Amino acid sequence: MATESAPQNQAVPRRRNPARRRAILDAADAVIQRDGPDASMSAIAAEAGISKPILYRHFGDKSGLYRSLAERHVDPLVDRVRSELYGDDGLERRTRATVGVYLQMIRRNLNLYRFLMDRATAEDPGTRGHLGLMVRRMAEDLAETLVDRGYYDDHVRAQIVAHGVVGMVQAAGEWWLGHPEVAAEDVLEDLVAAVVGAIKGQRPAAPG
Repeated sequence: MATESAPQNQAVPRRRNPARRRAILDAADAVIQRDGPDASMSAIAAEAGISKPILYRHFGDKSGLYRSLAERHVDPLVDRVRSELYGDDGLERRTRATVGVYLQMIRRNLNLYRFLMDRATAEDPGTRGHLGLMVRRMAEDLAETLVDRGYYDDHVRAQIVAHGVVGMVQAAGEWWLGHPEVAAEDVLEDLVAAVVGAIKGQRPAAPG
């Protein structure tokens, strides 16, 4: 029995052009750095020389664009922080390098950071979940390092301290972005002292 062949003119789904996708992300970066958290999808499309429907065609919707931007910028930052965290220097030098990388990156990319951490996380649960996962993984890595380097033999305590330290640095960095009059070196030195103190500090004795 003969089988029916597919029509010769049947449309074949087009694969997204990676180079075009990168160009759109470049355009989004430029607009966000210029306009900050209020950057519009229309402005991004115009910068890329395309229409909004074509912009969404490449990313599905604006949530897809948000997540692509988060992966493009947050993942490399996390990798940089991890590389400093696993260094062979002493605790204080390693802490200074790690915190310094984080502060430098968020100050240098202030508008992009605000766009991702404020607007994108507020509008898209997927982006919020992705960024939250990155922060949790960083704390998990720190906890493992604290145990491996002998600062703690209790994995639970290492987890508590690590998540507390990561949250403290993130919150202090957020505060600093709103207070540009405070010198970066002052923020760095105080955070290093706080982190090292938290890691080396002893748990208070139980009362009575």
